[in-house]
Amino acid sequence: MRAILTALALSFALPIAACSSAPAEQAETAATIPVTIEMAGKAHRFDVEVARTAAEQDRGLMFRTGLPERGGMIFPFEKPQIGSFWMKNTLIPLDMIFIRADGSIDRIAENTIPESLEPVVSGGEVSAVLELAGGTAARLGIDESAKVTWKDR
Repeated sequence: MRAILTALALSFALPIAACSSAPAEQAETAATIPVTIEMAGKAHRFDVEVARTAAEQDRGLMFRTGLPERGGMIFPFEKPQIGSFWMKNTLIPLDMIFIRADGSIDRIAENTIPESLEPVVSGGEVSAVLELAGGTAARLGIDESAKVTWKDR
């Protein structure tokens, strides 16, 4: 009888553990796509993860402790919309590049504050947001005159 009760208790415990909301580091080997930012005759290539689903977009880069120098994440939207992000549970500063449907840049929010609950909002409707390590835009001289392209486009 004791063995049956133990087995029953374990069968209830496993689903609870699997649904835990405890932070877990996202896989470092996630598939990436190339994103290119071009301006003034220069092209900067990044290999970024894609947050396609609502769950992936909700999680974004939360709980990460770093990003590769040429890494990041892109959040494509089904149709253009006002982009609004926050930094809850995001442990590193990010540059958020808000991209219009034609690939032009609407706004760059540089070095966003880790774990801030203040919304970071685009200036207009955008079709995607690209998140890179904080300071990347300034280091590479990327500004709103640049054009962004990626493989899924």
